[in-house]
Amino acid sequence: MRSYGHPHDHHPAVLPRTTRRPAHRPLEPHGRAGLVIAGLRTALAEEHLTQPHWWTLNHVAGAPGTWTRPALTAKLAPYDDQHTDFDTVYDDLASRGWLTETTDGLTLTDAGEAGRLRAHDRNAEVHATMRKGIDDAEYAATIDVLRRIVANLGGNGDLP
Repeated sequence: MRSYGHPHDHHPAVLPRTTRRPAHRPLEPHGRAGLVIAGLRTALAEEHLTQPHWWTLNHVAGAPGTWTRPALTAKLAPYDDQHTDFDTVYDDLASRGWLTETTDGLTLTDAGEAGRLRAHDRNAEVHATMRKGIDDAEYAATIDVLRRIVANLGGNGDLP
């Protein structure tokens, strides 16, 4: 058998079946799709934010005073792959002075909106890099198809 670099490495076509990735197993987060996620998470980390922080900021900005902790957690938790304690996220944003809470719901402060806009700009840079050579129609079609694939497989095709 021909060697491929290391004496114990063999061409993938001749690897024993147990060492191949099963067709039904999704790519790991650090795989190809993980490049996008890692780029976005890195951009958010520059503001000391996680994806759940980002989702929270955007949802609260989109409907100030209408999201309660339990309702927002129920909306966002299905998309979380980090086992996030959302109360910790809300508390962190509140301790920064970015989020206030009343009996009616959560609202961003001016500082919270400024932080959200900075994070948005960082994410926009990642998206611009990711979308080089891809026009808006192609990108929208791709996202639409991916949402339908997720829904066809029993998942929620909506995005957080």
